[in-house]
Amino acid sequence: MITLVRRVTAACVLGAALTACAVTPHQAHQAPRVARPAPFATSAPPTLAPGPGGLTPVFKHGSRDRGKTVALTFDADMTADQGPRAAAGEHFDNPGLIAALRALKVPATVFMTGRWAEEYPDQARSLGRDPLFEVANHSYSHYAFTDDCYGLPTVSGDRMRADVERAYTAFRKAGVPDARPYFRFPGGCYDRRALKALTPVGVTAVQWDVVSGDAFATDAEAVSRQVLEGVRPGSVVVMHCTRSAAPTTERVVRTVVPELRARGFRFVKVSALIGS
Repeated sequence: MITLVRRVTAACVLGAALTACAVTPHQAHQAPRVARPAPFATSAPPTLAPGPGGLTPVFKHGSRDRGKTVALTFDADMTADQGPRAAAGEHFDNPGLIAALRALKVPATVFMTGRWAEEYPDQARSLGRDPLFEVANHSYSHYAFTDDCYGLPTVSGDRMRADVERAYTAFRKAGVPDARPYFRFPGGCYDRRALKALTPVGVTAVQWDVVSGDAFATDAEAVSRQVLEGVRPGSVVVMHCTRSAAPTTERVVRTVVPELRARGFRFVKVSALIGS
């Protein structure tokens, strides 16, 4: 998770619970193809062609010269061991944020952990069945896929594929009918081994080019300013859908959406950027 509200370039600082870190992407601008959907999906949205050696492809942003489009993405983070915290009253969801997106009619992509879907099945199902949103995979456990990823516990190489597939199973059980074949690495941390491990799953890894800095932030104006300064045509913005760890995000959305629309930007889902 991004910890400080500040301008960043290709890398970002992450926290231990909600993390997202820009790692140098591979094959960010390959021509899209329609690949087999990830497990339990009922359609085949656009994905990138595999990278060299058949590695999982990585998408960072869309075309810069095909119109002023931008994708807002929200990580619905919850790690496998945070159940006691939820039981004690900590909120890993953010219904107000989702209500704001619906009121503003903003399409968005939600990268959800399987553990989050288990904790909030009604919300997961609602998001998955609302055409305004698409649900994508953020792993089951929110454990890191590389060593030394901002303090996150790690998943072993031989369990990476199973962890991702377990998340799709959790989505299906929650009633999400068509989870997208897109995957966001916990912490944004990946390496060649991780890309190779996920090749059989058929997903496109999705990074970003705009860090909102919403995680743990208390200054909504500073977060909004960082988003507005960073967005370019085709941008993917990373934000979070967790009240306890990203309390300003709803206010940020209510600020940046009207301003970006006034600048001529149109909001789309990640699938639209990949397919354009």
